[in-house]
Amino acid sequence: MKKIPDAALNGLCPYFTMFPLDFPFKILARRARKGSLVLDPFCGRGTTNFAARLLGLDSLAVDSSPVATAITAAKLVAVTAEEIVGEAQKILEESGNSDIPQGEFWEWAFHCDVLRSVCILRDSFLKDCTTGPRIALRGLILGALHGPRQKTFASYLSNQCPRTYAPKPAYSVRFWKEKQLTPQRVDVIGVISRRAKRYYSELPTVFSEVRLSDSRKGHSFSLGTVSSGFNWIITSPPYYGMRTYIPDQWLRNWFVGGADTVDYSNDRQIAHSTPEIFVDNLHRVWQNAAEASNPEARLVIRFGGISDRKANPLELIKQSLIDSGWRLSAIRRAGTSEEGKRQADSFLRKKSVPLCEYDIWAKKA
Repeated sequence: MKKIPDAALNGLCPYFTMFPLDFPFKILARRARKGSLVLDPFCGRGTTNFAARLLGLDSLAVDSSPVATAITAAKLVAVTAEEIVGEAQKILEESGNSDIPQGEFWEWAFHCDVLRSVCILRDSFLKDCTTGPRIALRGLILGALHGPRQKTFASYLSNQCPRTYAPKPAYSVRFWKEKQLTPQRVDVIGVISRRAKRYYSELPTVFSEVRLSDSRKGHSFSLGTVSSGFNWIITSPPYYGMRTYIPDQWLRNWFVGGADTVDYSNDRQIAHSTPEIFVDNLHRVWQNAAEASNPEARLVIRFGGISDRKANPLELIKQSLIDSGWRLSAIRRAGTSEEGKRQADSFLRKKSVPLCEYDIWAKKA
């Protein structure tokens, strides 16, 4: 099997759907034919699509989170580190006035000069983020937006923070005050330059599309008449009960155009109110994927659960596949969320007993 080439770019920005790169890479390297088209309807941080790129395969990434689509897009553009840094310098040098969030959280989260630069970049991307350097720079800033302080060179732009999720404002301010942690004046261009050199190297150029869309809606996977359909769908949907995606990523969500306060709405996400509604939502996604796939297509789902929900995750997936256009062909144990550092570990405040994860394989019915 092919070895994974330079994969540094996959670590550009943390996200809650962080299955390892070798999961989709091994499947595609072993089984996908040249010219295969790949789909991930819950692309998250774009691991499946990045694996497809490394193997020279075209792909479509879909997610309802603007943070997810921004991260994924940044992994699929062909740019150099020099182009990214040059674009950042150009934006900051040509800047005008920007709207800067007000309040105690923002005063403690970022040094005032750093916050001003972040807001200038944010405003510029909201006006235009269509070129490769801008798409890459936006993703790079998302990864650097918040995280722990470093003892040597700064890697993050914020005051002391977790890198995987943004803590709520009131808690953050109390923590910073208690620890007497004032925000440092970080060299923004320096952070960008170091990250650009670390993550961006020469990689295969493929046709990839990233869509901010709801996979429960049929048009999300439309391909037009130029393709015979998807060959491989490799994905990991939200685990039942994990519905705090936007609140847990609220600071990165703000950077891509969201509110400067925590947003608890989840209209565009898979519903988690009951197991039955959750199953119905997933069923619609699998149906849509089947309709957009060719007759020989394969669907591979990595799925698990969280310990504070009694619903059996394997039964939920089985039910969601009934009459969906897919025929279940194999179920394989994939370890636990603890081994893969998955959703439950990254985002639950209280450590829970990890449940077993499964890889569910299905063929087009």
